[in-house]
Amino acid sequence: MTTARITTPLPPPIAELSADEARRIALRAQGFLGAPDRRAGVRGVLRRLGAVQLDTISVLARSHELIPYARLGAVGRTAVEAAYWTTAAAGASSSAGGSLSGGGSSSAGEASRARPHAFEYWSHAACVLPVEEWPHFAFRRRAYRSRPQWYQDLPDGAYDAVIKQLRAEGPLTATELGGAKNGGEWWDWSESKVAVERALMYGEVVCTDRRGWKRVYDLAERAIPADLLHDELDDTECLRRLVRLAGQALGVGTRADIADYHRLKGEQFDAVVADSGLVPVRVQGWDKPAWADPEALASAARGRHRTTLLSPFDSLIWERARTERIFGFTHRLEAYVPKQKRIHGYFAMPLLAGGKLMGRVDPAREGSTLVAKQVSLVSPKAVAPMAQALREAAEWVGCDAVRIERVDRPELGPVLSSALARLG
Repeated sequence: MTTARITTPLPPPIAELSADEARRIALRAQGFLGAPDRRAGVRGVLRRLGAVQLDTISVLARSHELIPYARLGAVGRTAVEAAYWTTAAAGASSSAGGSLSGGGSSSAGEASRARPHAFEYWSHAACVLPVEEWPHFAFRRRAYRSRPQWYQDLPDGAYDAVIKQLRAEGPLTATELGGAKNGGEWWDWSESKVAVERALMYGEVVCTDRRGWKRVYDLAERAIPADLLHDELDDTECLRRLVRLAGQALGVGTRADIADYHRLKGEQFDAVVADSGLVPVRVQGWDKPAWADPEALASAARGRHRTTLLSPFDSLIWERARTERIFGFTHRLEAYVPKQKRIHGYFAMPLLAGGKLMGRVDPAREGSTLVAKQVSLVSPKAVAPMAQALREAAEWVGCDAVRIERVDRPELGPVLSSALARLG
């Protein structure tokens, strides 16, 4: 006997958007259209995006640095680190990348307690998240705690030993907890590393700092402000909030776009979207229903476009199907592709200019020279913005020269070199 699947009919769209309107809405929502909010700084970027992806690859810089750079320009790299991984007394403002809390004051009971601006957790992937969103990831912490099986087994007492050591000694790295690895391949974690990462998933431990790119772990009861340290919100409330945040960060998106932002399941999206505050729209050329942030529809998306290189882990482009649909641009991170099969290079960074993706470059650094190992340009119109983006990126990371090695359209190589020379 088969059971018919009952589907709830979708509400009619309240607006129809052209493909160009949807593209501009997406660019504005992600901070690439209009004047950047420099006063809010890096923390303003984090708050606007809701999640900044972390990754170990460092070419020009690590991805969590490249993401605010792409939106704000040459913000100091130490300021980026401080914006994520410093704490401040509750209610105090900070100059390190802007105030995440918006400058509001806290209650007297919290006035002297140091508050982190962000924490690390599993969202789209491993991400930096605004600390105010801690309660809304309760659904994921509960799911991890109820997980029946893990890939790595833990001997009795290993988990409790890590918690006891953190309680006694304060914040520690995995190395200080007893070593991160057993000595095998990179995934061969030690017992203490497995235990502390599991405690992080459960929410008993949190990472609010980095030391030499190593996570610094602390007990959540010490690190997370008391007013946020709870799992009181039920799954529905958590999911409703994250769907709304994803819709705001994307501006407009399909079910898959919005669910993927915080790696929710499609059925989780379905269960809460009607009450999320997002509104149904139709986008010309899209073959799936879409939803939009009503504030994104309230005014036309206009303003200055950013010209910049994008991290492959930037939330503007991290979902390939969406990138192809909005920009007509196919992009794939080739870092994990065998070298002989790469088309565009190890860490090819797309070029955003005039609100379009106009090419990409695989960069490297040799001393004080930024090396464009491979440049791909969609047309001759991409030459000038590519030269500008390369020069600005070089200056940001402390390089005083740019060298072009290969261009996919050889006739444009000399033109690109000349454009770079004119920029100094």
